[in-house]
Formats: sequence, C-alpha cells, structure tokens
Amino acid sequence: MNLRSTRLTGLTAAALAATTAAALLTGCSSEKEKPEPVTFDNPKASAGGPSAAGGKVKHSGTRLPTGPRAAFTTQNTLEDGTKIGVTTLKGKKSGFTGKVWVWAPKQYFDPKYAHSGFPVLIALPGGPGYPDNYWMGTDLKLESSIAKWSRQGKSLPFIVVMPVLNPDDKFYYDGSDIPGQPKMGTWMTDDVPDFVKANFRTFKSRDGWGFMGSSSGGFVGLKSVLKYPDRFKAVIASGPDTVPDSPLWRGHEAERLANDPGLLAERLIARKGPEVDIALQVGTQERLQPNLRAFMKKYGKGPVKTRLNVIQGGRHSAHSYVPGMGNGPIQWISQKMKGPVADGG
Repeated sequence: MNLRSTRLTGLTAAALAATTAAALLTGCSSEKEKPEPVTFDNPKASAGGPSAAGGKVKHSGTRLPTGPRAAFTTQNTLEDGTKIGVTTLKGKKSGFTGKVWVWAPKQYFDPKYAHSGFPVLIALPGGPGYPDNYWMGTDLKLESSIAKWSRQGKSLPFIVVMPVLNPDDKFYYDGSDIPGQPKMGTWMTDDVPDFVKANFRTFKSRDGWGFMGSSSGGFVGLKSVLKYPDRFKAVIASGPDTVPDSPLWRGHEAERLANDPGLLAERLIARKGPEVDIALQVGTQERLQPNLRAFMKKYGKGPVKTRLNVIQGGRHSAHSYVPGMGNGPIQWISQKMKGPVADGG
C-alpha cells in the first residue's frame, strides 16, 4: 500500500506549523545574536564527578558518556526549565552531516540519578523531515507530555533524540542505505546512537533504546527495530507505512526487500527472537487501520509483540498522535524498557 501522498498531505501541515512555531519561540533574532549554549551535564558530572566520561559505573548496565562531547545551543525551553538543544553531527559511519536536537528530562539532572543511565527515545517526524525535525518545537508538546507522564508514573523519563530524517526535501529515503544515495540507515541506527552514547548516560543493553515516529518517521522506527532487534527494544509507530516505497529504490529490489518490515518480522519470528515491542497508532479519520491490523495479524506473533491504539477522531497528524501516546502506548513500552535507578535503589 503506497502512502506517499498521505505522507505528503497528512503531516505537511503539522510539520510546517511546528517549524513556524519553533521559529517564533526562538525569536526573530538578528544575525549578530548568538544562540545560547546549553549543557546536559548534571552537577556531579560538571564538577568532574563520576558521571563524567571515564568515571566509575555505580549501577550495573549504565554506560557513561564516552565523549567527545558535542557543543549544543538552545533551540527551545520548556515550562519546567529543561531545554531542547541542537547540534550538528558529522556521521563517522554514514558520511552524512545533519542536525540533531536533544531534550533530557528533569530527572536526568537530579543528583540522585547522577550515576544512572537513562532510556533513549529516537523521535522521527513525518513530512520532508529536513532541514528540521518538527518534534523539536514545543507546540506539539512531545517533551512536555513525557515530562508530565513521567511525573504521573505513566512513562519512563526518556531522553528524546530528534535527528533530521532525510538529507533533502526532494525524496524520502526510508531511513535506509539506498545504493548511490546518502546512507540514512547508517546515520539513523549507527551514527545517531553513537552520538548519544558519547554525550549522555545511557544503558548498555537494547532495553534502554527505542523509537517513536509519525507517518514516514513511524515507518523508519518500525523498520529499524525489526532490522536491529539486538540494538533497539521498542517503537511507537503512528500512522506508518509498512513497506519501503521510496522512488529511489528503483533498480535495487534486493536492497529494498532487506528493509521491508514484513520480511524482517518473518526472519525475526523464524529466529525466535529477540523480542521486540511494537505499539501502533492510527486515527479513526485515517484510512490506515485495515493495513495495520493486517500487519499485526500476519506478523504479530512469537517474539514480535504488537498492540494497536485507535485514536477516536484522530487524524494523520502529529497533533493527534502525542495525546494518543498517553492513552496506552507510552505506558506499554515503558513497561518493556529499562528506567533510571536512583542511588541507593
């Protein structure tokens, strides 16, 4: 089922609105004004304590930042004072250079969690996904919702990582290494995680790593978890395609099939694991529900655990998907993933 037109029309409005809102929130600054630097150290780490790279691991399974540390500037500030930072990443393995936005929850800076890793959620947009990732805006309320849900005990306090999805706004690259094109698969599943490991306290096991995404970003998250179940545990895929359908695959059928979620699920089932957890979302005003139910019926077995959240009145829009996450999906994957451990815990 080709949803290319759905990708273009359904989420473009949300993407443009988010980008515009982000621009307004950051202000119409002059070229002379410099963005405010932001650090994701906590007090102990900034003081050269055990959270800094090269320190001692206190909690089993925690990976301390390996460095080198990236230089972040502030993109947006939430009501609780936490900041969404942005930096430019030069991918060592993919060769692609693009922006990455990151938000760390308030718990990350709490001294009682200074020795613990935190779970990572790689958040991917729909629409062009270039040059911005619309989750970095505050109007969609992804970060503020996770902050609220974590306080309520509904969600883990995820570090949210928001890389650009595509290398340009001309084509969709399906988060894959399409022959002759920028290696967006390597960027997404190697370079971006390596960057997070260099800068943040994370977990060594896949239980601390997941994706969420809308439309084409949902497809990339779904495909990435099924392709690399040794690296990633879970995904919330909202309104996703379930087949790779970039026009750039033409002439590269074998490589396209190697990135097909259905075939990847079949192989994972045949290998009998490891288990992955796939939370799908769809609005009642979308046409995707039959396709997603068919995918679940065919592939939701054995180690491939699936659930579907139907959003009443929901559209093919990020504005529908974030509230929908709070009605089951975020709780479900939080129960499957690993959370931070307080000192003495």
